[in-house]
Amino acid sequence: GQPVLRDFTDGEKISAVFVVRERERRQKKNGDDFLRLVLADRTGSVPAIAWDRVAEGFEICVPGSIVLVGGRFSVHPQFGRQIKLASVRPAAPDEYDPEELTEGPERSIELLEVDLRGLLETIQSPALRSLLDCFFGTETENWKRFREAPAAKHYHQAYVGGLLEHSLSVAQAVSAASNFFPGIDRDIAVTGALLHDIGKTEAYNDDPLAIELTDAGRLQAEIPLGYYKVRRQIEELEGFDPDLAQAILHIILSHHGALEHGSPVLPCTREATLVHTIDKLGGRLGSFDRLERELADGESWSRYDRGIEGSAFFGSRAA
Repeated sequence: GQPVLRDFTDGEKISAVFVVRERERRQKKNGDDFLRLVLADRTGSVPAIAWDRVAEGFEICVPGSIVLVGGRFSVHPQFGRQIKLASVRPAAPDEYDPEELTEGPERSIELLEVDLRGLLETIQSPALRSLLDCFFGTETENWKRFREAPAAKHYHQAYVGGLLEHSLSVAQAVSAASNFFPGIDRDIAVTGALLHDIGKTEAYNDDPLAIELTDAGRLQAEIPLGYYKVRRQIEELEGFDPDLAQAILHIILSHHGALEHGSPVLPCTREATLVHTIDKLGGRLGSFDRLERELADGESWSRYDRGIEGSAFFGSRAA
């Protein structure tokens, strides 16, 4: 197989094929342009910098395109991995395997769907079953988009099936935890968990090689998009209990847990507090997955990471 990002070591000279996720022309202090890219393969993503032939490199590196890059790989103690580019050109079709370039869930989308269908069967409320069927019914447009959607633009679960994988894991954990804390309505908590990120189906595009925010995603953001998507659906379901609707919509609006993170309200119910906490926990633990992939052989400590506000320790597993 082709060389992959996960196997590169500090100081190594590389020649490898990547997908371009992002490109940006920036200026040095002296006014000269330089090129900053984000490159990716199935094992992760990495920033890359080119100081020379900036205009030419910018033209070649359209987001979503597949390029062959030459350069040197390095690991900065504070900023992590980076490639200093010496050359970049479009990759020929016989120079790469597309399967090596796109990340995916650890378990197949088919297996994730089996687990999702099993969880949906456990919802007792007929009203919530009807609502969930509007989004996860096998023949619905909502489901076709949901099963393919990414959960992020970068880092954790930024791939086809990422939203399904993420929403299911949050809902499964919420389902289990709801048994251990009194006063939680499990049906509301699990339904809210399954729908909490539904706005991402409209906030992101559907190109697996160049995940990007849509105009709606940038102008309205995922939480308002999700709120209106679910609210519109509830309004089409005759006789839906307003209190039940409010409980679900509150989870969607509050699941980021802080105004500065995009939630217009804070979690004010047991169910919303549980969904927010599990969602945040999933994100923090996802940082460990990413950092572990970056470790060189024999290393125990990762670089500093903003997601966990420190370095991660992996002990003897790194050896």
